Amino acid sequence: MGKTISEKIFEAHRVESLSGDINVLKLDAVFCHEITTPIAIDDLVARGKDRVFDPEKIKVVIDHVTPSKDTKTAQQAKTLRDWAKRNNIKDFFDIGRNGVCHAIFPEKGFSRPGYTIIMGDSHTCTHGAFGAFAAGVGTTDLEVGILKGVCTFKNPETIKINITGELPAGVYSKDVILSIISEIGVNGATNKVIEFTGPVIKEMSMDARMTLCNMAIEAGGTCGICYPDETTVDYLWKHIKDEYSSKEEALKEFSKWISDEDAQYAKVIEFDVSRLEPVVTVGYKPDEVKTVSEMEGTKVDQVYIGSCTNGRLEDLRIASEVVKGKKISDDVRAIVSPSTPEIFQKALEEGIIDIFMKAGFCVTNPTCGACLGMSNGVLAPGESCASTTNRNFVGRMGKGGMVHLMSPATAAATAITGKITNSELFKRA
Repeated sequence: MGKTISEKIFEAHRVESLSGDINVLKLDAVFCHEITTPIAIDDLVARGKDRVFDPEKIKVVIDHVTPSKDTKTAQQAKTLRDWAKRNNIKDFFDIGRNGVCHAIFPEKGFSRPGYTIIMGDSHTCTHGAFGAFAAGVGTTDLEVGILKGVCTFKNPETIKINITGELPAGVYSKDVILSIISEIGVNGATNKVIEFTGPVIKEMSMDARMTLCNMAIEAGGTCGICYPDETTVDYLWKHIKDEYSSKEEALKEFSKWISDEDAQYAKVIEFDVSRLEPVVTVGYKPDEVKTVSEMEGTKVDQVYIGSCTNGRLEDLRIASEVVKGKKISDDVRAIVSPSTPEIFQKALEEGIIDIFMKAGFCVTNPTCGACLGMSNGVLAPGESCASTTNRNFVGRMGKGGMVHLMSPATAAATAITGKITNSELFKRA
């Protein structure tokens, strides 16, 4: 019987099989940020275990509140900073060099096909876009990963979603994943891997694939995953060119992880995107979704473009096409946060930042702050935000605030009108 990509990764990394279907897996990378990791660090220090399994496989960033906004967040950053220094962790991205974790780590080449990756962050599933098994974990698992370089997981059941058709104008990967979550529900993939396949995925950029995998957790998935292909190789090439004689050799090596044709799945879903429209969330769960056309005219107070879901260069390019030559509504405040310094720099060089600023956007440094209501865009009670982030839970961006999740194109159009609006790139049939 054939194997899925996740089963192949598990087989290659299995250190031990425990009772039932529990596996101890060797880890290729442990990612850390300043909100969840300091708790693990403090506990390890208290237990006399202030060490790491391999400083080269641990990647660290300050990204959720940056620069620090108060004494508590400054202490969290200091704890992480001092720990990285004590343990000789070279890949530590401090203020000025830091970006949103799920954008900067792939950008640096730390996410590879066939890898096992953990982090104390639910959206670690983003890295599955590279053909890796990547999962968010709790403090105890994070501590064990840091100390021993292993983590325990159940045998992976997989839901395969075959995405077919052709994306209509104005419809993007964010619309696709929100529509999928709407169909299967927030518990539709609980404790399962979501395997995104099909011709639509084949045509997607790595930025778009990361958007899909990023939100697998919003359907309950442990990990979202895509097959590694030529697009994956092209994205990683500057980081792997000394390891392979050619891109063809790299592709051949990465292709061994692709699921077998006779692999067994918990469920297979056929998803045709041909008639999709831009969508937005309307309530307090990611599966509460309506089309933009149904929600047109709904007033918002703030627009936010950024985050580990949609703050990459492709996202900024899309939004800037809508915004160019226009002004945002006097009734909204609009914020854009490029996800990494490299993305910020390229957006500057391409004139994208200038477009946003001339339109009236506040452009901030890379940060996760607004997404979880910690800084750089917190809502007041009763306010609503058109956002390219990944969660619309009650109080997510600020106590009493409402978040409407949407694509960068829809968010940009909404900034111009002050009301939920179809982007100008969307042409009604």
